[in-house]
Amino acid sequence: MTAPVTIAARNVVKAFGAGASAVRALDDVSVDIRQGEFFTLLGPSGCGKTTLLRLIAGFEMPTEGQILLDGTDISTLPPNKRPVNTVFQSYALFPHLTVAQNIGFGLQMQGRPAAEVKATTERMLALVKLEALASRKTSQLSGGQQQRVALARALAPKPKVLLLDEPLSALDLKLRKEMQIELKRLQLETGITFVFVTHDQEEALTMSDRIGVMSHGKLQQVGTPRDIYVTPVNRFVASFIGETNFLPGTTVAGGVKLGCGAVVDTKTARNGTVTVAIRPEQVRIVAATEAGAIPATVTNLVYFGTDTHYHLSLSDGAEVVARQQSGAGEDMLQPGTAVALRFAPGAAQVLED
Repeated sequence: MTAPVTIAARNVVKAFGAGASAVRALDDVSVDIRQGEFFTLLGPSGCGKTTLLRLIAGFEMPTEGQILLDGTDISTLPPNKRPVNTVFQSYALFPHLTVAQNIGFGLQMQGRPAAEVKATTERMLALVKLEALASRKTSQLSGGQQQRVALARALAPKPKVLLLDEPLSALDLKLRKEMQIELKRLQLETGITFVFVTHDQEEALTMSDRIGVMSHGKLQQVGTPRDIYVTPVNRFVASFIGETNFLPGTTVAGGVKLGCGAVVDTKTARNGTVTVAIRPEQVRIVAATEAGAIPATVTNLVYFGTDTHYHLSLSDGAEVVARQQSGAGEDMLQPGTAVALRFAPGAAQVLED
């Protein structure tokens, strides 16, 4: 059963400026964000994802369209009238207050009873595993600990929606990966709807229930991480999520004929010149003598530890990247080696530009 919709954007436009010089940061965006899901807005800088987050938070008002919360239009409500909290990239903690005081601050400003503030603060400290640091000043904490305090403070009033504006960007790689797991754990334990903004595809893929990919103020595709990765709707989504080989070709009976003369078995309703997309892990390197395989030459290799990326040149000069899992004791193919390749069955897709 599909969960009910908590946040909905309906034909939202946000323009900055006026007249011919106005810039549309959001251009007719509509999306449903369900109750209790981890929803990520993903895209490059300037795509509109943070603007949409700010509209949900109430920091900006839409030029056109509506923002709905549980079916009620909240487009003109100020931020303090919305059951929504935001965790910012900078965390915005009070350095002169302790961890516990930071977490309880919002509750005190709401006039909650002291006993409730104390009990909720203790519960939040346990949730983010910072009980031992309750009396420490936030200026004495590491980046990861500060982020947990910011999360606990935002979660303490039990908002219906928690908005997260690239909260992991200031952390180092190892800590960022750890906090990805922590964020997902917190979302599952609290059951609160999380709306997460990032330009990092790995963050989106590892944490999200669904992803909305944005570009130039428009939603390009909304779906599960697997949907977005396996069946991207256009070239932009395929190139932004993971790595992809793009090969030009011409439609023929039975598939698409590449520039090197090989015919790729893929279905398309389009005719004429098209672009075929194939993920590197779907490219198989085989012996140069294997019948029916596509001849290629190794031009470069990049070793990542867990796997190796081989850059291969086809006879027409087109480049294909093949990702192969690294094996203990295996010799790596060197530049100049003649090989051949095959594409995994069903892996090739014809995409819209």
